[in-house]
Amino acid sequence: MARRTKPRIPLLLSIAATALFAAALAFPQLKAEAQRVRCQVYVTQARVPGNLSERGLIGFARRHRARRLRETSHPELNDRSWIANAVFSFNRPPGDLEFHALFYDVTDGPRNFIREMSVFVSDRSQRTVLHRLQLPRPTFQPNKRIEMVVTLRREELGRTRFEIQGEERRHTGQVDFTDEQARGGN
Repeated sequence: MARRTKPRIPLLLSIAATALFAAALAFPQLKAEAQRVRCQVYVTQARVPGNLSERGLIGFARRHRARRLRETSHPELNDRSWIANAVFSFNRPPGDLEFHALFYDVTDGPRNFIREMSVFVSDRSQRTVLHRLQLPRPTFQPNKRIEMVVTLRREELGRTRFEIQGEERRHTGQVDFTDEQARGGN
């Protein structure tokens, strides 16, 4: 007498499908997290070659990432600035023509807002953006640690930190008064 066995494969597939469906319902944040836009930010003072592909640009930016930016060498201290290139690499197209870079001074610990910069792109499907940065004095002060945060529709997508190095303003400690001012006159 032969014994009949029930097919187990459809039963196992049914259990697996039910478990996956339950997991998808229980963890909607996993789906949202998988769709979130993220951005890697690279700052460099190296001259960027003009003939690079998107992958080549990201590789160049990684290899030439600047942790410290040097200021320009204008004779007047207040005319100096820090000039660099920023490469923004999104994990998927941000779907907008504009995003923002916010600059914070983090030298003393907490974020102190310095300035906002809007970055415009020509194509909504663009995933990698090269943008020229100019951080002018007196808005930016030398020898500070800066955090640049990338936002899109007020959501933080990525960040990077770097230092800006430069010459501090020197004070001589010498005060000049005319004789009349020293005597108390106006």
